[in-house]
Amino acid sequence: MTLLRTLVILVAAASAMPAPQTSPLLSSRAVCEGNTASDRSVWCDYSIETNWYDEAPDTGVTVEYWLEVRNITAAPDGVERMVLSVNGTVPGPLIEANWGDTVKIHVTNALTANGTGIHWHGIRQNYTNQEDGVPSITQCPIAPGESYTYTWKATQYGTSWYHSHYSLQAWNGVFGPMVIHGPATANYDEELEPIVLSDWTHQTCDELYSYAQTVGPPELQNGLINGLNTFEDGGSRYETSFESGKSYRIRIVNTAIDTHYKFAIDGHSFQVIAMDFVPIIPYTTTYLDIGMGQRYDIIVSADQETADYWMRAVPQSSCSSNANSADIRAIVRYSSSSTADPTSTADSNLSNADCNDELLSNLVPYLTQTVVDPRQDEDLGVSISASGNLFKWQIGLKSMLVEWANPSLLQISEGNATFESQENVYKLDNANEWVYFVIETALGVPHPIHLHGHDFFILAAEEDATYDDSVALNLNNPPRRDVANLPAAGYLVIAFLTDNPGAWLMHCHIGWHTSEGLALQFVERESEIPDLLTSTSVLQNTCAAWSDWANTIGIEEEDSGV
Repeated sequence: MTLLRTLVILVAAASAMPAPQTSPLLSSRAVCEGNTASDRSVWCDYSIETNWYDEAPDTGVTVEYWLEVRNITAAPDGVERMVLSVNGTVPGPLIEANWGDTVKIHVTNALTANGTGIHWHGIRQNYTNQEDGVPSITQCPIAPGESYTYTWKATQYGTSWYHSHYSLQAWNGVFGPMVIHGPATANYDEELEPIVLSDWTHQTCDELYSYAQTVGPPELQNGLINGLNTFEDGGSRYETSFESGKSYRIRIVNTAIDTHYKFAIDGHSFQVIAMDFVPIIPYTTTYLDIGMGQRYDIIVSADQETADYWMRAVPQSSCSSNANSADIRAIVRYSSSSTADPTSTADSNLSNADCNDELLSNLVPYLTQTVVDPRQDEDLGVSISASGNLFKWQIGLKSMLVEWANPSLLQISEGNATFESQENVYKLDNANEWVYFVIETALGVPHPIHLHGHDFFILAAEEDATYDDSVALNLNNPPRRDVANLPAAGYLVIAFLTDNPGAWLMHCHIGWHTSEGLALQFVERESEIPDLLTSTSVLQNTCAAWSDWANTIGIEEEDSGV
């Protein structure tokens, strides 16, 4: 067991585009033998019972994608502005693979005045830390005119997204959905394309960053569903169709910079079958709380009258200020020939102004896992402030600042990783040991906490409360995911195993907060990392190209570096 001794203190913030109008089914390559509408629990020679932490298919198939990050002028909601795009669209193209495939993605930076780098959100990158796509941590930014190829194995299955991890680029348009096909915990007839929720501004996020730093989060103008919405008299809405009597799997992704959504389809209940990349025991609800960076898979039955229905994404006012919050909507049609606006009414619960995760008691992983109790293990008899045997991250005092040109992996590969205090490095040297974290805030603002390289176990969470040793920890198959909500003025207790060597970022997924330094990094099993680097020369050459370009242009880092 790891002896956990350190008090961790971090900072909060001081004081018309090509896009589909209807949703086709995903590609035919998603079909795996045995996975049919009558039994979605199987996937080729594997099933929902498989513990993918220990075992996963190897299909022998490599799927390849080519992505180009470039500037375009577009009007997602009818208001024209400059956006950063992937292959000319916002969101970027869907990346999909089968469980067990190898995924190879070639990213070209066609921007003129910015670096870039793409993070594959939620992909564990087990023993492939160099593919995580985080400038300042796992690589230097990709310089303009340069390309970078990421290669990783789809050992998990489920729903996620990819996005730039360079400053605020993700929320200027550099993001897109990602699906790894595999088994499911409930049956359905067909699968529709993912529903990507985002918020939107009519200025770039970079133009708003000064306000965010000095005043606080700015009010956002709008939200988009799959890159579309209306604003005043412009824009158009995303539409999809149901056939009466069929059931549909829909994957929902919240890519917002600062919006906690409640999601619903008027008049319809649905089963929730997965959170992030973790299949769960299905439960039924009429609306869904989804924080920034989170994903849920649902099954909706087309069991209502033949009509048109609103699909709604409602920002929660206690943490999400949006000028168009009542009108972030798409349309579900039972008759594809209909062109009328729906007249359906919203679930009354959508007006709630709270920013909570789904009830933890509902989020029960299908594959049972348990956690060692840190309070009862004799090897963890070390007092850490008021937190017993757990690290403590209290939002308040210290900000991450890392360098684009000097990423952690480069330092480690060169054997000179001394790390400055502002890099907020916490070393986890031993393999397969439990790490526990209490994350607290005295501020009345919730924070979606995302960990790279791992799922984590949610042992406890409470709003308007302070953690102490009397708090009961759920150690028996607790919720397991890669983004969880730190409740307002409350605490979040998480645990994970040191089963993945690398330099891994943990940060708040509110975009403003990430840029303002609300992050730390774990250097896990450092002695093993150099031998795991797929190509030291790629790491060095990317940094050399970046330094040559940055020195020529005279670009200066203006945020945390991640």
